[in-house]
Amino acid sequence: MGTMIGLVKAERAPKAVLKEVPIPHCGPDEVLVRIKATSICGTDVHIYKWDAWAESTVVTPNVFGHEFAGIVEEVGSEVTNVKLGEHVSGEGHIVCGVCKACRTGNAHVCPNTISFGITAPGCFAEYAVVKAANVIHNRADMPFELGCLQDPLGNAVQTVLSGDIVGKSVAVIGTGPIGLMAIAVAKACGAGSVMAIDVNPYRLRLAQRMGADHVINSAQTSMTEAIRSYTGGEGAEVVLEMSGHPDAIRDGFEAAAPAARVSLLGIPTKEISLDLSRHIIFKGLRIEGITGRRMYQTWYQLKGLLDLNRIDLRPLITHTFTLDRYEEAFELMASGQCGKVIFTHDTNSIPIQRNLNTEAIDYGQLEYTL
Repeated sequence: MGTMIGLVKAERAPKAVLKEVPIPHCGPDEVLVRIKATSICGTDVHIYKWDAWAESTVVTPNVFGHEFAGIVEEVGSEVTNVKLGEHVSGEGHIVCGVCKACRTGNAHVCPNTISFGITAPGCFAEYAVVKAANVIHNRADMPFELGCLQDPLGNAVQTVLSGDIVGKSVAVIGTGPIGLMAIAVAKACGAGSVMAIDVNPYRLRLAQRMGADHVINSAQTSMTEAIRSYTGGEGAEVVLEMSGHPDAIRDGFEAAAPAARVSLLGIPTKEISLDLSRHIIFKGLRIEGITGRRMYQTWYQLKGLLDLNRIDLRPLITHTFTLDRYEEAFELMASGQCGKVIFTHDTNSIPIQRNLNTEAIDYGQLEYTL
């Protein structure tokens, strides 16, 4: 099959390396995609920095990255739903299809999930192999830089639409890229006032561009008091927690109105103590845990929003790099002084390491060699 350039998590330690690796083999139920654009997720930052979550979860050595858009270059012998030359992205959760969760419409929490770019080879490379069942078709006129944002947009869509949103007061806690997307989705889906909360002035300015009615810098003022002041003392009817910060989570429950819905997407790095009686039970709150995208309901919802131009993700794209500038890109992501960071995959002139040792990795259904 030849070789390609890939950004590889080669060692179980911080950083990564750009090097020459074999082009992955396309199996009978898979497609080979030439990657045109990718975006950096917060998960990729965890992998790059190599924190405790990465140590316990990520397979190495491995090409990482999971948010992509590209063009189909090869189709497996058993594939009937994808054609050569089509513009595609993909669902990153590769599920078993036979467990109880999968068979009852809850494949997004399949206990046997293999994760593209985390426990299976990903997309920070010239090519990637994708299960045909996971392929998401894109319009040919959709820019690749927008197409690769659909995976994180799906997280925002599931978070916003996990309960009633129309006419509700909404607090979005944490204005990272998915929180910023959630602001736009909430407005597009009929939310009332939308309040954005963060400690990062850069991200709060982006929140205004994405449609937030009010922005709250919780480093300068009490989140709870500000939310109540904007809601006539009632609190937010919908709380979308995107930060994972323990104090923000606690304050979000306190700022929630009676009978509110709280959707939790942000992932804490440690256990959190909560006043269950006062902030949850006696308030009668409804709590939703959010992971990934509902397969494939969320994809159809986000496609409807994008294809009808109900939301505009272009203000989110603040920086674009070629793959050889990955160190600069990841440093920028870690700084928080950006929106969404995009890699364009023009790799013709990128210097790479050659003639390195290879190591085989077996992922069960997926097999890849570095």
